[in-house]
Amino acid sequence: MRFSKSDFSLMRWSLAAICASALLSSFILYISSQYSDHNELNLRTAQRQLNDARSRLTAARQDQENLSVYATEYGALEEQNIIGDEHRLDWIEGLEKLRRLNLAIDFRYNIAPQKIYAPQPAIDSGSFNIHYSEMKLQFDLLHEGQLLAFFAALRSQIKGQYQLEGCTLQRNDIAEDAAAPMATHIKAECSGGWITLKNRNAPQ
Repeated sequence: MRFSKSDFSLMRWSLAAICASALLSSFILYISSQYSDHNELNLRTAQRQLNDARSRLTAARQDQENLSVYATEYGALEEQNIIGDEHRLDWIEGLEKLRRLNLAIDFRYNIAPQKIYAPQPAIDSGSFNIHYSEMKLQFDLLHEGQLLAFFAALRSQIKGQYQLEGCTLQRNDIAEDAAAPMATHIKAECSGGWITLKNRNAPQ
C-alpha cells in the first residue's frame, strides 16, 4: 500500500493527535506516580507520628502509674527527713534524748561536715544527689546488748537514715571494780553516717 502526499496531509492531524495523546498519557502517568509517592511518604510520616504519639502516651501512662506507686514511699522518705536538707540539729537533739534513756553507761559522738557521697561501686541515684554526714560514736558499755539496744532506739526514735558501717569492741580490764554496778566492761567505737537525698531540680 502506497501513500501519497495527499494521504500524509490527511493523516498529519491524526498523527499529531496520537502524539499529543501519548505525551498527555505519559504526563498523567508521571503525575500519578509522583502523587502516589507523595501520598505514600505522607502515610509513612503519619504512621511514624502516630507511633511516636502512642509511645509518648504509653510513657506518660507509665509515669503516672509510677507516680501513684511511689508517691507514698516518697512522702514517707520526706517525713523521715531522708529527702531534703540536712537535719543536724534534729539528730543532736535525738541523741541527747537517747542519752537520757540510759541505754549505755556513756557515749560520745562527733558529726563531721556534710559531703557528697560517692558509693563504690557507683549507683544510679536518678535526679538525687546523695549527701553523707559521717558520725562516729564511742561507748562505755556493761555488755554487748546495750549496743544493740542503742542502735535499735536510734533507728526508731530519730528521724533520718543512719548507715552503720561497723563497730570495734574492746573488753575493759576492771578486776578491781568488777563489783561496781556501773563499771565499764566494754568500750566500743562505731563508724557510719547520716544519708540525705537532695533533689537536684529542687529550688535552692
